[in-house]
Formats: sequence, structure tokens, C-alpha cells
Amino acid sequence: MEMGKLFRAAEDEIAKCARACRFYAENGQRFLEDEAAQTGAARSYVRYEALGPVLAIMPWNFPFWQVFRFAVPALMAGNVGLLKHAAHVPQCALAIEQIFCRAGFDEGIFQVLLIDAEQVEKIIVDPRIKAVTLTGSEKAGSAVASTAARHIKKSVLELGGSDPFIVMPSADFESALRTAIKARTINSGQSCIAAKRFLVADNIYDEFLQRFVEGMRGLKIGDPFDETTEIGPLATEQILQGVHEQVQKSVAAGAKLLTGGNRIHGPGFFYEPTVLVDVPIDSPAYSEEVFGPVASFFRVRDAADAVEIANATSFGLGASAWTNDRTEQELFASELETGMVFVNAMVASDPRLPFGGVKRSGFGRELGAAGIREFVNMKTIWIA
Repeated sequence: MEMGKLFRAAEDEIAKCARACRFYAENGQRFLEDEAAQTGAARSYVRYEALGPVLAIMPWNFPFWQVFRFAVPALMAGNVGLLKHAAHVPQCALAIEQIFCRAGFDEGIFQVLLIDAEQVEKIIVDPRIKAVTLTGSEKAGSAVASTAARHIKKSVLELGGSDPFIVMPSADFESALRTAIKARTINSGQSCIAAKRFLVADNIYDEFLQRFVEGMRGLKIGDPFDETTEIGPLATEQILQGVHEQVQKSVAAGAKLLTGGNRIHGPGFFYEPTVLVDVPIDSPAYSEEVFGPVASFFRVRDAADAVEIANATSFGLGASAWTNDRTEQELFASELETGMVFVNAMVASDPRLPFGGVKRSGFGRELGAAGIREFVNMKTIWIA
């Protein structure tokens, strides 16, 4: 109701939140146990202790999951969580607060702050706040991290992405094709880890591109509450206009439009599934994150060429590489400059594994053992 997610996708999101809760309930104590170290002391070990109140600034695109993947490990570690959610998902924010209350947490352990973005800085600098985490844009991340750094406070940033989706000749063609369309259109393309740049080997490029375009044209666009809908609306008018401007500027710079490229007029902020080729390096579709159902295609000679093009971005969140060649798999795993590499699968977040990026995609990690240890004091204990 607040940001236009497909209803069945919303149900999946809630189920994923439950899995994260269960994962940390079952493993949190083990992740936080004292760790013995062999030194010259009679006894030495590392203890993990809570920092205190942590401010979370969260986005609208996965309004429950983004919050739970911060809150569950942070609270499990003994911290207090303060949530400044995106302005147009207040009902989601308040629902999450009620969930923690119903689960038995004391009042105030998890609090929603219904505040404007302009008020965030005052909260970060408050001495009671010990750390801050943000999932959002580069601009917001830079501002938040700068404020936190000036006041010597820990920050974790999960920012944008321009994830490559690489397809080599040895890949399972049909599986890669199906997943490619899904990876670009998940959440109507509004995902930091959605595949955005498609790098396809020369000898399969033409067929893959043709069938990808056909698949994008065949997607059903419509009401998010209709179970047959495959593409819902974008979240806001501003986002819709931004995506359209990026496409128009890319075409003006020399990119070729194969399908889409237009707003769908009528109720809702719908945008046509779009495919671009011959994308110039100085165009928005090449250098920026496009937060909508817009795919850019690139022809590559081999795996090494794919790595070079994939790394030619300021982002480094995730990458999906499709190949059954063991040498290529190892090359992609080792050489792609990202926080996550998924081979023969689309990039996804999993409570069992660390989630986060490098370069301008941010720093720090959520989820896994690393996620629960982000907001703790790793205290060294030495007993002679």
C-alpha cells in the first residue's frame, strides 16, 4: 500500500524476516561467546559487548527486510535500536515497532522516530547515540558517515549498486536467461542488488539479447494485488521521473533503445521494462545506478574482458556470473571487485552470509556472524 510492492513479494519479504529472526535466535549466542586466544597470559580472550543505542536510517524498497536485518542482530547483541524509516513507509515502521513489542521486548528497546531527514544529524551527534547504520543513496551515506566520523562514531553503509550479470558460453542458457529477467525486474527494478549491466559472451550475445528483450516485453504490468502481475509501479513520482531522465540522457548520449523507455500513463507510477545497448561510458546508464526496470547490455570477448567491464564502475556491491567452466568461476570469484559474487545464481541476501559492498557501495557488513559483530565492542581480556 505504501510503496507498491507486489503482494506475493511482500509475503516473501515477511517470511524472510522470520527466517532471520530464527537464524539469530539459534546462532546469536554462539556468535557472541567469548573467544579464547593462545598467548603468554594465563588466560586471554575476546569478549563481545553491546555498544548501546544505534540509529538506523532505512529505505523504502524493502521496508521490513532492511529493518529486520539490522535490528535482529543489533538487538540480539544487547543494543537498543532507533529507526528513522523512509518518509513514505510510516505504517511499515510502526508495524515493525509493534512486532518487537508483541515479541516481548521492553518498551524503548526498539523505537521508531517519525522525523524529517533534516533532523537526523541532531540525533547522530547526541552523545547517547553510539553508532549509526544507513541503507540508501551515496549522497545520504556520505552525509551520515561524515557526521558520524566528526563525532568519532561507528557507521555502516549499504549504498547503491550497478551489479553485473555475466553470461559465458558454458552456462545453462535457459536458466541464465530466466534468472536474468528476474534479476533485473525484482521489486520493479528497485533493488540495490538487482542486476543492472548484462555482460554476455560474443558467440551467444545475439540470441540471449533477443530473447531477453522478448521476455521483458512479455512481462505483465499492473495491480500489485493481482497474483498474475509481474511488474508493479515504481514507488514515487520522483523515482519514476528520475529513471526516465536517466534513460533519455543515455539515449541522447548514443545508447540504442530496443524496448521500453516510456512512462505508462494512467493511475500509478509505472515504467515500461526497458533494454539499452551500445551504452556510452559517459551516459547515466553506464555510470549511475538506475533504480527501475532498465537493463544495459554489453558484448564481451571472454571472461577476462567481462571482468574488466564489470569492474569499470564506482560501485562494488554484488555480481552474478554464469559459467560451468571451473577456471572462469575462480576468475570471477577472485577478480570481481564486489562484496558478493554469486556463480550460477542471482545475487540475494541470506541471513547466514555477510551482506555488503566495497568502493562506493559502502562499508561494513550486515547478516551472518559479521553482522552481529558490527555494533559491539570487541574487548580484549588479558589475565596474567
